[in-house]
Amino acid sequence: MLYRKIEATIYQHLSENSDKVLIVSGARQIGKSFIIRHVGSKLYKNFVEINLINDFDGPKVFANVKTPDDFYFALGIVAGDHLGNESDTLIFLDEIQKYPHLLTMLKFLREEKRYRYVASGSLLGVTLKRTTSIPIGSISIIKMYPLDFEEFLIANGVGTDAIQSIREHFEARESLSEGIHNRIMSLFKRYLLVGGMPEAVNAYLDTRNIVKVRAIQREIHDMYVLDASQYDEEHKLKIERIYNLVPSNMENKKKRVVYKDIENSKGKQAKDYEEEIEYLISSGITLEVKAVSNPKFPLTESEHKNLLKLYLNDVGMLTDALYRTNVTAVLNDVASVNLGSVYECVVATELAAHDNSLFYYDNRNHGEVDYLIDDYKSLSVMPIEVKSGKDYKRHSALSRFVSTPDYYIRNGYVLSNGREVEIEDRIIYMPIYYCMFLQGTLPDEEILI
Repeated sequence: MLYRKIEATIYQHLSENSDKVLIVSGARQIGKSFIIRHVGSKLYKNFVEINLINDFDGPKVFANVKTPDDFYFALGIVAGDHLGNESDTLIFLDEIQKYPHLLTMLKFLREEKRYRYVASGSLLGVTLKRTTSIPIGSISIIKMYPLDFEEFLIANGVGTDAIQSIREHFEARESLSEGIHNRIMSLFKRYLLVGGMPEAVNAYLDTRNIVKVRAIQREIHDMYVLDASQYDEEHKLKIERIYNLVPSNMENKKKRVVYKDIENSKGKQAKDYEEEIEYLISSGITLEVKAVSNPKFPLTESEHKNLLKLYLNDVGMLTDALYRTNVTAVLNDVASVNLGSVYECVVATELAAHDNSLFYYDNRNHGEVDYLIDDYKSLSVMPIEVKSGKDYKRHSALSRFVSTPDYYIRNGYVLSNGREVEIEDRIIYMPIYYCMFLQGTLPDEEILI
């Protein structure tokens, strides 16, 4: 079984006497149902799983539920012999976005305390934006992502003690030995190919066969496109077009969404595709990186909504789109192939998985910096530049950014293939795999005031 860090969060919530219903949100095929099933069946004598997509496509037992009594009646029909009481029964409502009325009902089900509840949703972000009666105060939403690089290392036999030692080197701004660096870089390159979709990771661990890994990634890609079929044909085609343009956009110099390319029509603007882009972001299948030209903490106060970058939610799916089954470019650092977009994608997925909102610096006079995140520890902005080549010390925009007094920057970071950690003029050079520890958020612990 693959180790997932989110398991501890789910376990803590379900084992405590929480008065909120936990909802795990995230894209399809990232392992939400599996990890909830794994934790719930360990903690509760009666674990009842109801897949609401299957119900929607089949008997529709829960389609017309309007009251808690209606719900209990429907529940009794499908799982009557597995129901006990609140202390021993957990009801798992999988893909709850299919029935938005059940989201509203969670408040009342929670208050009656007949059973415990947990839910998940693949397109939950989209549904939450459309549902007017979300039971705020009654639900707790956590977001899940594909396996990050740390989880991939554990899946490949790297022990938690070893990872803790690597973390300590990162925190002390120290380099790893050459042998360990080479081993971690080897696994990092394989992560670029395999990505973090659980089924793809398991196929890699079982077979080491990139053909099988790529087949799974394409199935997931097609499933993501198919999910947009809830829209009319016009909207569906736009969503599919924008999604399929993401890899090519990332290969462009600016890497932004080019609105005129979506329908090959000049004059198109961000407002013409607001709904489609919101779907891609809210469904979790793409990550948004918003532009900032005058960075101040917190970054959300100065974002530009029109200058948007989109990244795929999984780096393995990007390398499939770019290179298919040819692994040479990634594994052997082929000089003629620029891996810049791949490295930027993996850093985006790592930062997002660590609960960071993503921004980039775009200034007509000073240039562009790949990523900015809020550093809540220092109440400042953390700039990050990603380099895939050997000239990683060439970064005029980052240098100007860090030296601008009005920005109050403590340090800038450059992530590259280089092994050694170096500090020059407040720029910290680190190996690319240290991105798994970059985090601007504060730890989840009690703070008394």
